[in-house]
Amino acid sequence: MLSLSFQVVDHYENPRNVGSLDKTSKNVGTGLVGAPACGDVMKLQIQVDDKGKIVDARFKTFGCGSAIASSSLATEWVKGKTVEEALTIKNTDIAKELCLPPVKLHCSRSVLFPPHHGPTG
Repeated sequence: MLSLSFQVVDHYENPRNVGSLDKTSKNVGTGLVGAPACGDVMKLQIQVDDKGKIVDARFKTFGCGSAIASSSLATEWVKGKTVEEALTIKNTDIAKELCLPPVKLHCSRSVLFPPHHGPTG
């Protein structure tokens, strides 16, 4: 049986920033990523102000606890950063913070695909 860290359990049981932003807003970017190997599907949205700073982030993830925890942590980390700063966050940083075992590394990888700029349909 796989043992999950306190951080994974905390973000899974109390996920931060769950939900959606207005995808038709010109300052909202949406990324949708699927991980066919395990069935995880993640939507990550960011809202950027006129200076390029991320002022809000939301996610919806259908997947395992590690995928939900990775999404939750990613939204916390990107808020307040510029888009360029957010793009420097690596999945290994999230995996390390959450103490993900190697078999769950793919759960953090899918979160960090950069969102599309502008609205998506």
